[in-house]
Amino acid sequence: MTLTALSSYEFSLFLHITAAVVGLGATFAESIMFPVAMKLDKRHLPYVHRLQLAINQSFATPALVVVLGTGIYQVVEGSAGFGDAWISASLAIVLVIGGLLGGYFIPADRRLGPMVEREIAAAGDGEISLSEEYQRGAKREGQVGALTGILVVVAIYLMVVQPGS
Repeated sequence: MTLTALSSYEFSLFLHITAAVVGLGATFAESIMFPVAMKLDKRHLPYVHRLQLAINQSFATPALVVVLGTGIYQVVEGSAGFGDAWISASLAIVLVIGGLLGGYFIPADRRLGPMVEREIAAAGDGEISLSEEYQRGAKREGQVGALTGILVVVAIYLMVVQPGS
């Protein structure tokens, strides 16, 4: 097959998979950013929140839009239907992840980044003492991130196996 012989469905599938790998794959690195920053120096924590914001706004959110659009196109053009359980579950997962990105992760990093910057500034050159509020927020973000990672893996599984088809 040559590139010019690629059907629109195959091109959609290529975009779908590429968006998932590039856009959502990058989010898996977020799971180790916080622990690495904590081991090196707490003064790296503001960078962690800025990087997570950048990944979620510049990679994950646009990727979800592409995944959703190409996925809908593939259902309309392909043999599966919206009534198929694996399609419905995958669509629900994409919507939940999108809701978590816009409604939780991005706002959390917008709140936690400045919070930890203030705490670092207050410490001056001394030892940094992270507030309970910050630690709770960072821990919660890690837990929700782990759950989101599991959802991504479940969606991949459903699309590969297509149970019930």
